Amino acid sequence: MQPFQLTHKTALVTGGASGIGRAIAETFAKNGARVVILDFNETQAKEVVEAFKAEGLELQYKICDMSKAEEVQQIVDAIASQNKIDILVNNAGVAHVGNIENTTEADLDRIYSINIKGVYNCAKAVIKHMKGNNGVIINMASIASSVGISDRFAYSMSKGAVLTMTYSIAKDYVDQGIRCNSISPARVHTPFVDGFIAKNYPDNQEEMFEKLSKTQPLGRMGKPAEIAHLALYLASDEASFITGTDFPIDGGFIKLNG
Repeated sequence: MQPFQLTHKTALVTGGASGIGRAIAETFAKNGARVVILDFNETQAKEVVEAFKAEGLELQYKICDMSKAEEVQQIVDAIASQNKIDILVNNAGVAHVGNIENTTEADLDRIYSINIKGVYNCAKAVIKHMKGNNGVIINMASIASSVGISDRFAYSMSKGAVLTMTYSIAKDYVDQGIRCNSISPARVHTPFVDGFIAKNYPDNQEEMFEKLSKTQPLGRMGKPAEIAHLALYLASDEASFITGTDFPIDGGFIKLNG
């Protein structure tokens, strides 16, 4: 058997209809997993599943608002009644630009409900199904979990919480066979980045793309597939000796800047 295979394993990927989540869903499916995408955007989820079918990959999707605990639990329980849940990737999240002064209470509540409460809801929903079954939880943190980044007050707060939730889950459930790790990307080239640049810098998009790319010492943004392959390793049996650890994938940002 080739390494990094997820054959006969069921993986839930939140926010799997776009960007990094889509790359993770595709990579897991190509390596044998039964993948269920949990996403709020039904149009995108349908398009992704149809695109994967054209490649010969079988994935499913469930429309889910990760901020609603009861909805998440019902969906997770229904999936678990059909197949044992082996892997959860908490990838769904939203961004926000601003310091504490120009972050409104509504902004903070929105970030909290998805980036923090959503991770809590999904992890709590799967825990009971993973006990004693060698389950794996991978949380998508960020370099903003560990270092200060200008104008990212609410986002940094939320990703700091994701990092410490990772440590807590790993500690509390290590004796029950559950591994929990996090991934901390720097800037990754996704449709979100293109949309952000187009919206905020319509007259100098190429210049801004180049400027943002060079904030990483390697001189470019990460690729969704690079994040996905790290997630594949952490989800696989080859990583069975790893828990309670954060994995920066950042082009040298944390250690080489400054």
